[in-house]
Amino acid sequence: MMKIHATTILTVRHRNCVAMGGDGQVTLGTSIMKGDAVKIRRLGEGKVLCGFAGGAADAFALLERFEAKLKDHPSNVPRAATELAKEWRTDRALRRLEALLTVADAKYTLLVSGTGDVIQPTDGLVGIGSGGTYALAAARALVQHSDLDAVQIVRESLKIAAGIDIYTNDTLLVEHLECQT
Repeated sequence: MMKIHATTILTVRHRNCVAMGGDGQVTLGTSIMKGDAVKIRRLGEGKVLCGFAGGAADAFALLERFEAKLKDHPSNVPRAATELAKEWRTDRALRRLEALLTVADAKYTLLVSGTGDVIQPTDGLVGIGSGGTYALAAARALVQHSDLDAVQIVRESLKIAAGIDIYTNDTLLVEHLECQT
């Protein structure tokens, strides 16, 4: 079982918008090494959001491979994610990488793992990293019981996670895209 620590990434698809946010903390053992890392990237000419949790080198290697798959399958995020997951699972070197990706475009929100999983959540919400479950729980509550938009829900949920998870800080980066219905 993979143990993903040292970050929180949250994706929320709500009210014709998809927002993805992450904190900035980088932890080495029990020490905070950096507080303003960027763990969300825009890919595919800015039309795809990708967030990563796990070892930085592993996550960047996967991010680069996902970007290559997007170039092979433009405008088809599910296919690019599936191709990455297949390669990740079958390639001996890639199998050792310990990271998770969440990707989103105007139509799809996906979680991609090294075990070959490409999961599209029913509710459009994904939380990964050590504080992912805390942020996800907060986001589910805010979606149901508030009038906040997707960007505001991501910000508030990440702040809640930062107050609980020691590997998550409150230096946040949030990106968003308009959704297609």
